[in-house]
Amino acid sequence: MKAPFLIGAALGALISTPLLAQDTAATQTPQAMDTESEAGTIIVTARRRAESLQDTPVAISAFDAQVLEDRQINQTSDLETITPNLQFKTAGQLSGNSAATVVFIRGIGQLDPTAAVDPGVGIYLDEVYVGRAVGGAIDFGDIAGVEVLRGPQGTLFGRNTIGGAILVRTKQPELGRFGADVRLRLGSDSLMEGFAALNIPLGDTLAARVSGGFRKRDGYVIREYDGIDLGNDDSATLNGALYWEASPDIKVNIRGDYTKRDENGAPFVFAGVNRNAPVAAIASVAAGCPGATIPFAPLTPGDPRFGAPNVPQINDARCANNFQDKGPFVNGGTAPVLSTSEVWGVSGTVTANVTSNVLLKSISAYRSTQSRGVRDADNTPLLLITTDVGSQSDQYSQELQLQYESPVLNGIIGGYYFNEKTNERATVPLAFPPSPPVIGSLLAGGPGSRDLQVSDLETDSIAVFGELSVKPIQNLEISGGLRYTRDKKKYHGIVFNLFPATLPDPDPLPTLAIPQGGPLFIYPGPYSQSFSALTGSASVRYSWTRNVSTYISYSRSFKSGGFNTRYNAAPPGNVPTPFDEEKVDSYEIGAKFDFGDFRFNAAAFQADYSNIQLIFRQGVVPLLFNGGKARIRGLEGELSYHPRAYGLRIDIAASTLNDEILSITPVPGATATVQPGDDLPFTPSFQGNFGIGYEIPLNDDVTLTPRFDGNYSASIKFITGSVPEIEQDGYFVGNASVTLANKATGWKLTGGVQNLFDELYLVQGNASLGTLGYAEKIYARPRSWYVQASISF
Repeated sequence: MKAPFLIGAALGALISTPLLAQDTAATQTPQAMDTESEAGTIIVTARRRAESLQDTPVAISAFDAQVLEDRQINQTSDLETITPNLQFKTAGQLSGNSAATVVFIRGIGQLDPTAAVDPGVGIYLDEVYVGRAVGGAIDFGDIAGVEVLRGPQGTLFGRNTIGGAILVRTKQPELGRFGADVRLRLGSDSLMEGFAALNIPLGDTLAARVSGGFRKRDGYVIREYDGIDLGNDDSATLNGALYWEASPDIKVNIRGDYTKRDENGAPFVFAGVNRNAPVAAIASVAAGCPGATIPFAPLTPGDPRFGAPNVPQINDARCANNFQDKGPFVNGGTAPVLSTSEVWGVSGTVTANVTSNVLLKSISAYRSTQSRGVRDADNTPLLLITTDVGSQSDQYSQELQLQYESPVLNGIIGGYYFNEKTNERATVPLAFPPSPPVIGSLLAGGPGSRDLQVSDLETDSIAVFGELSVKPIQNLEISGGLRYTRDKKKYHGIVFNLFPATLPDPDPLPTLAIPQGGPLFIYPGPYSQSFSALTGSASVRYSWTRNVSTYISYSRSFKSGGFNTRYNAAPPGNVPTPFDEEKVDSYEIGAKFDFGDFRFNAAAFQADYSNIQLIFRQGVVPLLFNGGKARIRGLEGELSYHPRAYGLRIDIAASTLNDEILSITPVPGATATVQPGDDLPFTPSFQGNFGIGYEIPLNDDVTLTPRFDGNYSASIKFITGSVPEIEQDGYFVGNASVTLANKATGWKLTGGVQNLFDELYLVQGNASLGTLGYAEKIYARPRSWYVQASISF
């Protein structure tokens, strides 16, 4: 940890909930964003209508395009460096895909990015819910703004927002203006990044916007075996939008987006090994590690290799021990690695002013996500375990809203439908199970076995919702809302073990379970279960003066359950193990202060988290069970000082979290990975960030702006339970930049350094030390530099 004192003094006064944003929202047509800003007013849509940030009784961080550019926030995963109580990680555990996101807000989210598990934080792209974890990795090419809503948002945003919601808005076409944005960035690790956007008027009532970009950069973790660079960037994006003002009262927005990534794999490295774990010992004995022992047939007592699972701590590449550690930027694996994804979507939004007070809105969308991630989980030359997960997901959603607005009463009612179909294939070569045929093959230098899991999953969700805000007297607003949701989950699974692992997938796949004389661990199904809930929210806000308002709020949200799809042996009854819904009740108080140049927003909250979907272990397999209750308390605060008289810009934010696991429910036949007294994952006790820049006028048109941004996080855990090998102590990261800009002609030149102090810190970790015996981790990219040229007109 370097120089946390840089933020200590600045953050000392901040102990509450945040709101950080630019003074003026990005220039957009009102019809494109459904929002419009006056000078000094930040407009947000957290309650599905345009209103001032300072008048919204929700903890929000709002960032427009200029703030994101100034603070070098280039994609959704960067938001955690400027947002209180947000953790946004890529390369999700067990996935192997660099774009698989793991997102937590206020300690609530979801660790498992696979298709069987819904996320706990909803990500919305231009008001469309993004259902898959891979789709949540969004590049901010043609960005208009981002809002991060902290706390349950189950009333107006619905599905899977028990932690919060992230609303991403792209720039929309503007009528009557031809314009362009072009930028090129070069930097260390052979970075080359380009972007271009065109705004094209097509008539008095029609306009289009087209944008595209690419990013290429070498990886920063090198595989010793073959020289492959892990953690590289190789992506391309394309976006298009069409805006039509059919009449003064009817407006139509049609949007499309496409992102493709073709990368070498997530930059995991070795973190540790349990030398007494069965799989680690089996792999070591099979490789010829001197002194390694296992108690499995066909070995028998008297054989020097027979004994309790054990691997000696000697410097021999055939041994699964800590001598396999190659350091933070060298990977020792030899199995194939891969990370690819292709995500695209189209949507249409129609708004109609029925009367001067009533608005009807329709949002129709289709999204498709295809991805594959292959990882060598143990990161050694030995075969402990490798995972290969690929999926194809297609979703359709339709939302209707009827909004009413008047000086005294505001309301919204609506309906929502969501359907998603996913096919997922996961195959897992490993040195297991310890049966005589498998052990005999491994001892002879042959292959182990391979788990194969082919899952067809479908979600049907329907919801109705409504919220009403009333101002019974001047300065007082009372709001309340309800949402009824019904989710139906369907699962059809083909799950079995292939031996030897080199056998191809059978064609056709088997259909009979073990009791029927077949190889399948479970009857294929289909299986289905339904989840329904009535959730809601309520708030009271009072404006003491035009500059100060306070609020108190309550909200409840839920995340539906589903079916576990991973099995290495037959579960009881040869049927899939289900897991139930989880719920959050949140209580919050907040205050917002706006004195023009100076803003400060703060909140305190408590979340009662029940029926938590926790990972338990059954042998080598991670399974979700509803296993606990927890209480999470925290404070958040955001401060901005942007004096209009001169070019100083100061932004500060801080947050605290105090999580307490109240109980863990025992699950027969499974081992809990967390106990009372442990921390929940992604719950650092403190996060803080600041940014300071000063615009220096060189003449009437040209300015020079030096800038420094820093962020600090207290210690953090990446999985449930305590695994010191993959825990990160507190750390501080600083970034610096300088920008030369000409406001008259629209050009900018920027140079910067990221991770200025070359801090070594973890951004992801995973472990299964009990049976499999491995632990893996990802370090952040070391210090890097860039230069960028851009022009807008």
